[in-house]
Amino acid sequence: MKNLRAAEEGGHDLNPLIPASWFEVGLSLVVFGAIVWAIGKYAVPAFEKAYAERTAAIEGGLQKAAAAQAEATEALETYQAQLADARHEAARIREEAREQGAAIVAEMREQAQAEAARITSTANAQIEAERQQAVQQLRAEVGTLATTLAGRIVGESLDDEARQSRVVDRFIAELEGEPTGAVQTNGTAR
Repeated sequence: MKNLRAAEEGGHDLNPLIPASWFEVGLSLVVFGAIVWAIGKYAVPAFEKAYAERTAAIEGGLQKAAAAQAEATEALETYQAQLADARHEAARIREEAREQGAAIVAEMREQAQAEAARITSTANAQIEAERQQAVQQLRAEVGTLATTLAGRIVGESLDDEARQSRVVDRFIAELEGEPTGAVQTNGTAR
């Protein structure tokens, strides 16, 4: 304080960085040492502990992240393998479906052809039966007409059943034996 008064009285400018006495310097050094010792004893270990925990947490997090990355990579590879297997399985199923479809089409085609052949044979049998029926009806009508015509030509009645049957059979046999459209010498068709 003395220096302050002297400086104020003497008109000197006081420099705050230069201590006024050696006692103040010593006291400042003791207080500074006590603060450094207290910080070194209590604050630095706490900072070191927090730093070590933080470093361990970061390293643990990095290890966890690396492990998670490895698991994710493994899961991706597994997924891709399953996807490839599924694609192969789908292709195999499509191919089997194509083959089954072709087999079904071939089977249906064979069934249709068999059904068409059966219908054709049934129709042919029906046509043949109808033709036989028409031939028999035609024979009966031709026989009746031939008997009537022969009776008119001969001038006697051919009502006798046995005689009529022989005349009709002989007439039909002559018709079947000659080509169609043949003409007799007198100009009548047979």
